[in-house]
Amino acid sequence: MMSRAGLNRLSPHATLLLVVAANAPDLDVLAAVTGSDAYLRYHRGPSHSLVAVPVLALMVTAFIWLLKRRRFPWSQAYAVSLVGVASNPIFDLANSYGVRLLWPFSDRWFNADFLAIFDVWILVLLLLGMIAPWLSRMVSSEIGAKASPGRGTAIFVLCLVGALCCGRYLLHERAVAVLDSHLYEGEVPLRVAAMPSPGNPLRWVGLVEGSHFVAVYPEVDPLGDFDPAKGRVFYKPPPTPEIARARQTKPFRVFLEWAQWPLWRVIPGADPQNGVTVELSDLRFGDPPNSPFRVSTRLQ
Repeated sequence: MMSRAGLNRLSPHATLLLVVAANAPDLDVLAAVTGSDAYLRYHRGPSHSLVAVPVLALMVTAFIWLLKRRRFPWSQAYAVSLVGVASNPIFDLANSYGVRLLWPFSDRWFNADFLAIFDVWILVLLLLGMIAPWLSRMVSSEIGAKASPGRGTAIFVLCLVGALCCGRYLLHERAVAVLDSHLYEGEVPLRVAAMPSPGNPLRWVGLVEGSHFVAVYPEVDPLGDFDPAKGRVFYKPPPTPEIARARQTKPFRVFLEWAQWPLWRVIPGADPQNGVTVELSDLRFGDPPNSPFRVSTRLQ
């Protein structure tokens, strides 16, 4: 869409440059080959930082130059590549996983939480934008008219995506305000968050943290009524020797560096000989025992 919207006027290889550049930061998923802890440590980290954007753009430009050679204006191609690489962390910044934009100066995570990692409506809009020029060419060939290159359609689709993002942002802010305006367990919340759903913009998962608990609200309607008594409450376990031991292990240390809504659970075994299971999960991606992001160990 960005290429059709006008970037293909800057470089004859704009589409290829943008496709490769937009995906280049996600090569960090290869860290998973060496283990889950490496994945959590490096995914959306160094390759998604502000420092990496111009470097990756240069590497992508050089790679496409090696493939094409002829008719290759370097400055224009590099500018297109910059746009492509930057589009990846910008969209990642909008969702709940987030990015570490300031690496290597800071390991702080930045995430705006107003877009789902997999957003159905954005994909539908982009798919329609891809199909529309093809349909236009079919109609034009039937009536003998000149086919449109699809620039107007691409600009329109990108504007719709921008409007959708703005609408999601406003609904997210409203959902956070709703969550923050109530008392929970008789106290003011320490912090709140609203996580988006992939399809329904009026359905958000609310997270609320208090001094001794964390509550999950599976369906928060930013435009409807909200009942703070209908959440699923998880009480924070007191500090125990088992939790202290788990904290010292590498998987738990790496997970704590990554997690933003950590929840500890200490689960006794069937009998004293089985010891206890210490589990740590991140509530952004589901509450236990169904969270796909969790680490656990059995201690005697």
